[in-house]
Amino acid sequence: MLFLYGFALLAGIATAIEPGQNAGLAKSLARPLLAGVVSLVVSVAAICVAMLVTGQYGWPTLDRLTQVPWWAWLGGVMSAGLTMAQLSVSARIGAATFLGLIVTAGVVTSILLDHFGLVGFKVHEAGLWRILGGALMIGGVALVARF
Repeated sequence: MLFLYGFALLAGIATAIEPGQNAGLAKSLARPLLAGVVSLVVSVAAICVAMLVTGQYGWPTLDRLTQVPWWAWLGGVMSAGLTMAQLSVSARIGAATFLGLIVTAGVVTSILLDHFGLVGFKVHEAGLWRILGGALMIGGVALVARF
């Protein structure tokens, strides 16, 4: 279990660094959308290597594919939107504000997803402390953006 928390922390660190990398690529190429394609191609290649290393490769059966909920197919659209935001927004508003907005929006949205049990999450009611935590994050990101 400790490994999972460590992996999540590393993902958080990567989330802070990646927008600058993608914005730098977009600036260097002078083609932000092409930089997005390059970034996503590198992502796909990295995931393919991980599949080979872990032995988790191969295609699912047609029966398995038909069981996928409609909303699960939209994850790639979300990734593309995040990449485009990194390419066009992060350098303009700064790393702290950009990441603060992303993390805060993610936490507030996650509270709602948990509360209503949406997109495959189990219901975890949004009690007073969770709502207060989300509100404090909104206040925190407002301070980071302002100063």
